[in-house]
Amino acid sequence: MRYTLRKDEKLRHKRLVEDLFTEGNTLYDFPLRLTWRLVDADTLANSFRAEIPQKVGNIQMLITVPKKKRRHAVDRVLMRRRIREAYRINRLPLKDLAENIPNAGTLSLAFIYISDQNLPYSLIESKMKRLLRKLMLNVK
Repeated sequence: MRYTLRKDEKLRHKRLVEDLFTEGNTLYDFPLRLTWRLVDADTLANSFRAEIPQKVGNIQMLITVPKKKRRHAVDRVLMRRRIREAYRINRLPLKDLAENIPNAGTLSLAFIYISDQNLPYSLIESKMKRLLRKLMLNVK
């Protein structure tokens, strides 16, 4: 099983990001907040002018560490890397679930770091696992 995080798993289309934050649901597990939205195939097709781009996967995610919480760029980058790694390692059950949802276009996820301190990777990973379990229960 490959654990690489490919380009089609990164949420980068402006319209999808805007809709995620306006219409998405939220789960919390300090120090992470997860905003998620399950987009069906028709809504996904209507989100773009011509057609759905090739690089839109079943699951798309983005990570944000607010400048208000972590002032220094090195701290923001460190926490972004820790969150990305925890997601990359623990995303496979969620990926399998998303592939088996009928008429699903994409599952959009946004991880927001809400602590004002750098926390160790072990804590981030345990919170990520709990958030992904909660998400899988909500998506079913």
